Amino acid sequence: MKSIQTPLHGAPDNGRDQPSTPIVHAAASPGSWALGASSVILLVLNTIFWCGLLSPFALLKLVLPKKVTFRLIDPILNRIAAAWIGSNNLWFERIQRQPWDIGGVDGLVYAEWYLVNCNHQSWVDIFLLQRALGGRIPLLKFFLKQQLIYVPLIGLAWWALDFPFMKRHKKTQLRKNPELRRQDQETARRACEKFSAVPTSVMVFAEGTRFTQAKRDAQGSPYRHLLKPKAGGLAVTLNTMGTRFRSILDVTIVYPDGAPSFWDFACGRTGRVVLRVRQLPIPENFCTADYGTDSVFRKQFHRWLAKQWEEKDEQIALVLDGAGGSGVMPHQESSAP
Repeated sequence: MKSIQTPLHGAPDNGRDQPSTPIVHAAASPGSWALGASSVILLVLNTIFWCGLLSPFALLKLVLPKKVTFRLIDPILNRIAAAWIGSNNLWFERIQRQPWDIGGVDGLVYAEWYLVNCNHQSWVDIFLLQRALGGRIPLLKFFLKQQLIYVPLIGLAWWALDFPFMKRHKKTQLRKNPELRRQDQETARRACEKFSAVPTSVMVFAEGTRFTQAKRDAQGSPYRHLLKPKAGGLAVTLNTMGTRFRSILDVTIVYPDGAPSFWDFACGRTGRVVLRVRQLPIPENFCTADYGTDSVFRKQFHRWLAKQWEEKDEQIALVLDGAGGSGVMPHQESSAP
């Protein structure tokens, strides 16, 4: 089975306004439907098993002193979560028909802190990130909508694992009540203070939502394959624990056959996948400047993030332009599930 050729340098840029690629996943068949149903059932059973194992320790975390839970309970919770992810990976890797072209993951250190920033196209992104980075860096912790804490079993698991829950406010609400923005920033700050105690990977989707052509057009994004990035969450995370981070992992995910749905993934019809990781140094002043009050720093941070997003957009374009080739990109690791 051939891998995807994805040159980062020297590939032609034809200048087309091509914000997305058509989805060309194979048509559903009775066999793929059966595989998809089996995958969903296995995922549910696996989640029930590991969350059931985790729940008693989560309840202990509710009643025991913080120092005790940090020293005794949290390591157990993280190992259970890693086992849950690993079990999912074993099945999903087995059913994917195309190799996953993963590059840039060498040299990562498990016992370090990382800030992971990635573009967002599909719920499949989470499974792909867990597969590519699992065991190489600490367990990914990402910000969740407040409502998700009420999801049976898994909501308790997310809470026990210190996933921060954020309230999403509409722009009209924020304009009427700026205090809401400060509340969100304080929630992020408290979460990051927890993360600073033990090596953690803080996961951020700077776009804030999954990319679609309609969303891109609605916000007038200057990028062909990305939505405008939101700087606040990144800036607060860096300001709170930036000196802890070894680096920023700038992750770019591309689906040359079109962004798959979770059902495509469950049926083994994800198509080709390209994932690239860049380690970026963190400017020193990003760890000390106050994004909320320093307007000069805000402008600097926006320029820095816009530059990263321009490079990411160009990288996606190069991958899509070269996706018809064969072989593996030079100096990159190809990883088949």
